[in-house]
Amino acid sequence: MNPARAIAATVLLFTVCSAPAQRSSGAEHSYPKGPVRVILPFPAGGGVDAAGRILAQKLAEGFGKPFVIENRGGANGNIGTEAAAKSGTDGATLLFTGAGFVTNPSLYKSVPYDPVKDFEPISLMALGPNVLVVHPSLPVKSVKDLIALARSQPGRIGFAGSGSGSTPHLAGELFNVMAEVQLVHVPYRGSGPAMIGLLAGEAPVMFLPAINAGGHVAAGRLRAIAVTSRERLQAMPDLPTVSEGGLPGYESSQWYGLLAPAGTQPEVLDLLNAQVANIMRTSDMKARMTNDGLVPIGGSREQFAAHIRSEIEKWAKVISASGARVD
Repeated sequence: MNPARAIAATVLLFTVCSAPAQRSSGAEHSYPKGPVRVILPFPAGGGVDAAGRILAQKLAEGFGKPFVIENRGGANGNIGTEAAAKSGTDGATLLFTGAGFVTNPSLYKSVPYDPVKDFEPISLMALGPNVLVVHPSLPVKSVKDLIALARSQPGRIGFAGSGSGSTPHLAGELFNVMAEVQLVHVPYRGSGPAMIGLLAGEAPVMFLPAINAGGHVAAGRLRAIAVTSRERLQAMPDLPTVSEGGLPGYESSQWYGLLAPAGTQPEVLDLLNAQVANIMRTSDMKARMTNDGLVPIGGSREQFAAHIRSEIEKWAKVISASGARVD
């Protein structure tokens, strides 16, 4: 995720066609009074973008007002996040983001926002675990095998990443720290080039988003050895977690969440949280998330705030120990 040279902005306006019975009680509180802008601090097409568009559509249906997606990519999410932080406090602008929100303050010398002071958590929508995969040429069939091989060849086995500071990169650095091994990060310019390098065996290990792993594993182009979540995935029930496979306590996931600028009225935050919770409880959304290799959450504002604080502390230690930097 190298800093972009320009802001990429695309706008998608979701039309509302839901029945009145599906709408939130937000109308009783006159929120929202008009269209709501949802800033996604990454270009269109990635995981955050896809999840954000799904949620915006459902929020539009629930509240009966348009929720407008605005992609403001650049600097690993810092540009769009800063724009959201400086927006008004009436709930007319929200931020939908991912794990970079909490890792950037440790990866960069400075960032133009404080993830705790400048934002109000609304809801943690979902977690997106990675799958630890290896190229078939690598003589590894389990986490224990990979650790043993890495210890016998320190600094000689590479793992692919979609850029410095990306979720796959930091998942690998966490593995290095906890397993006391030296897998070498091979940064590519995006997930597409990283996948090409992985499939070619240039970097034979990767912590790959679950949604991207299934087809290649089924075709025999990659071998899955573990999932990085705390629990096994419903979509891959036979695949052990990294913790089960030989590295107790390991857990690393992308996450997707909705936030508002600091100072936004608690009543608005509560309305939004309740609506997201309702959305995530529907069978349609649960099935959609599971099929995409995601774990639906939709918990309380307090739970999301605790998650943010925990992630900041966790990744600050990993980044410090690994020496990972973006600038």
